[in-house]
Amino acid sequence: MAEKEINPILKQVLELGPTLLFFVIYLRIKENTYTFAGTEYTGFIVATLVFVPILLVAMAILWKLSGKLSRMQVFTAFMVIFFGGLTAWFNDERFFKMKTSIVYGFFATILGVGLLRGRSYLRYIMEDFLPMRDEGWMILTRRLTAMFGALALANEYIWRTQTTELWVKLETFAFPVVLFLFLWAQIVLLQKYLIDPQ
Repeated sequence: MAEKEINPILKQVLELGPTLLFFVIYLRIKENTYTFAGTEYTGFIVATLVFVPILLVAMAILWKLSGKLSRMQVFTAFMVIFFGGLTAWFNDERFFKMKTSIVYGFFATILGVGLLRGRSYLRYIMEDFLPMRDEGWMILTRRLTAMFGALALANEYIWRTQTTELWVKLETFAFPVVLFLFLWAQIVLLQKYLIDPQ
């Protein structure tokens, strides 16, 4: 399917909406316990189970409207489904919490493998959006590899030592904001490597 133009605001709603809905649902039912087929589930686990179909519907709409899903979106959706399923099957919220560490760790590993091979795999994903010389791509890739690694470690520390409510808040807001600000700062710092698209 050919890629089609999509309203950027609608695109953001479809990409960010499911996570925000998960946050709202969790806050409303976090104190509740639900019994299905004789098994008790916490509000967190029920919110996780509701989140999975919401995410899939949002991605299906995004794919239908734009004709494209990024590899990162597909991978993230797979991880949500897989670890959401494990969370429900074993009735253990730790699986969903560790998903974030594994996703960030996976990105750090892939970028790190590219660096060991003298390549920037990040460039293949972002080159159209950010024309830049090779040296700039290698610097950005090294920094982002370290950032993904740091986020993976931070998530491990947080979910193992802090409350579920704090983890949900940080997962929903802090991690994405930190990553966005980090990328924005790198683009500013790497201005001298940018290529004028004239």
